[in-house]
Amino acid sequence: MDFGTIGGVVLSIACILFGQALEGGHAGSLVQATAAIIVLGGTAGATIVGFPVPVLKKGVGMIKDALQARRSDLPQLVTGLVELAGLARRDGVLALESRINTIDDPFMKKGLRLVVDGVDAKLTRDTLEAEIYAEFEENLVAAKVFESAGGFAPTVGILGAVLGLIHVMENLSDPSKLGGGIATAFVATVYGVGIANLILLPLANKLKVKVGQAKERKILIAEGILSIQEGVNPRVLEEKLHALTGGHVPHAAKAGG
Repeated sequence: MDFGTIGGVVLSIACILFGQALEGGHAGSLVQATAAIIVLGGTAGATIVGFPVPVLKKGVGMIKDALQARRSDLPQLVTGLVELAGLARRDGVLALESRINTIDDPFMKKGLRLVVDGVDAKLTRDTLEAEIYAEFEENLVAAKVFESAGGFAPTVGILGAVLGLIHVMENLSDPSKLGGGIATAFVATVYGVGIANLILLPLANKLKVKVGQAKERKILIAEGILSIQEGVNPRVLEEKLHALTGGHVPHAAKAGG
């Protein structure tokens, strides 16, 4: 569980409610079913119009990525690639075939299979890069579902406010109905701005960061595989991969050269 995501939302909402309480308000005044229906339904509808169904499904499916905290496996990747480079340099690239089935990562397995099959280095690079950037663009568009929803929500909130004021104007002769209309007007705005800036836009930012991290991870794997295909010395490969990670990954275990 990514406690940063949950904790950030809880902290922001708690501080807003606490600030309201300091001013003499109470949380119950923000509970308006009509405003919620207008803002949530309107935002959802506008977002559905803006994206194809497959993109919407992928975007919703990515929510779990924002809620999951995953440790970086870059140190293990560097170590594994350096070991494979040592094996290939010692026994030839065909020796990698015996290790392919022990690798869990589908992308790494695919790349090593291309190397073992003797595919041209340029074609190998083109194939791996095509997969990296196709997946990156697909995931980035899916993450933008929440960014777009965050743009729609405040506008729909204003729409809800206008509807509430229209209701107020229609019932000026009946003071008992004025309070509900005014409350709906202001609460709809609060819902729209709050949902956008406390949930949807931060969620979109986190997903875009994670999509970028996934891309960089695959680039690291691709560079390692291409270097193995070129017969790069394992120690040189280790330094190269270490540089690609920005120096944040400790040196991998030394492999034979």
